[in-house]
Amino acid sequence: MHLNRTLAGLAVLFSFHAVSAETIRVAIGTQDPTINTATGGLVIRELKLLEKYLPRDGKYKDVQWDIQWKSFTSGPPLTNEQVAGKLDIGSMAEFPGLLNIVAHRSAGKKSVFINVISGSVQGSGNGIVVPVDSPVQTFGELKGKQISVPFGSTAHGVLLRAVAKQGWDNERDVTLVSQAPDVGGSALKANKIDAHANFVPFPDLFQYRGFARKIFDGSQDGNATFHGTLVDADYAAKYPEVVVAYLRAVIEADRLTTEDPERISELIQKITGVEAEVNYLFHGPLGLQTRDATWKPEFRAAANTALKTLRLLKKTDLDFDANEYIDDSYIRAAYKQSGLDYEARLKDYAKSPLKAKDARTGREIVDFRQLAQVWIAGEPKVRHYGSPNTALEAAAAAEAAGGRVRVVYAHDRNTGIKLFAHQAWFVRDAKGELSAFLLKADADAWAKAKGGAVLDYAAARKAAAPAA
Repeated sequence: MHLNRTLAGLAVLFSFHAVSAETIRVAIGTQDPTINTATGGLVIRELKLLEKYLPRDGKYKDVQWDIQWKSFTSGPPLTNEQVAGKLDIGSMAEFPGLLNIVAHRSAGKKSVFINVISGSVQGSGNGIVVPVDSPVQTFGELKGKQISVPFGSTAHGVLLRAVAKQGWDNERDVTLVSQAPDVGGSALKANKIDAHANFVPFPDLFQYRGFARKIFDGSQDGNATFHGTLVDADYAAKYPEVVVAYLRAVIEADRLTTEDPERISELIQKITGVEAEVNYLFHGPLGLQTRDATWKPEFRAAANTALKTLRLLKKTDLDFDANEYIDDSYIRAAYKQSGLDYEARLKDYAKSPLKAKDARTGREIVDFRQLAQVWIAGEPKVRHYGSPNTALEAAAAAEAAGGRVRVVYAHDRNTGIKLFAHQAWFVRDAKGELSAFLLKADADAWAKAKGGAVLDYAAARKAAAPAA
């Protein structure tokens, strides 16, 4: 009898404990196709990194975690669900991020930027492309033409600034139409649009797939760009340890990507369909954008630039300092808990590092101005070369041996931005050395100033081939 009463009491106690245990939702909105947000979403989700860092002691000792993930193709629908209370955390670029802040304000709520995921102080990532067979080589040739862009995106802001830099009126000198990335891609294929502006990864994805050619890179705009994470301010105040746990997962996702960018690039392809070769353009060493969680002054300025553009577009009449909605306390705490120095990273502007030996000579590569890389099918790692000449020689040799070259990368000799070699222009100097350029105009100027011949990719491959 006594034993039965004891067991009954324990059953009631356990039942009460199960009923009373708190369940905390962690609902995260991602943009999987926007591949430079991967270390803020896709990688964390697929490798279950968040689960490693969620608190399990103190007030969280008996908590049940309800982790929810949802991917979006752009920022606005993510914002709609966050404002509606269906999401706690979300990732997007600075332009839609400011729209997120404005939308929360209009609803009597508040969201705050807590970190940067990836960005470029140069502005690389956004771009403007034309159909692959278009005669257009520079943005200045688009006067009077029709240009499409996803309205309300960060690429929209880049396009408007490019128009203004030409001294054009965006309502009279060009025709701007709103097209989502998939629609813009179809229009380019069918030659139904003169040019298309878009955000990561679409300008480079369309290039890689062979139906578009980039004529303008965001770095020509001269304004920093970034993707970051916004969290509902009330949620962050209630569960600061959860926000820090998420950011620790971001930091680990970045470390894993730095250590093995090929593997992560393949993972992103598996989930999104965006080819690993395009993912590596961003996430590989010295990539087109840099993964950086710190709030560099340039990224803070980019947030205010986005707000100014929103006001120009009459998307808002609010005027405030975007820094009021940037809270770096959580990322600082995450760095500290991870044993990292936030201040040191804040001052570090280096791109994702490369420590490698030239695949032909075996010598350490120390000068990255002429770095070129080759990814051979069946090889798990990208090969690194000290010059485009040796990279193109290696590509030709691999093909002659029956192999398949997945991609060749080069770096713009002027800006250092990473390029698909098959879409680049080259200059061959008097010594036979090749230099790569994004724009034909830059290649022409280099050849005129330094001497040499301007070549397309096919001609550069022939020029790099060793004499028979």
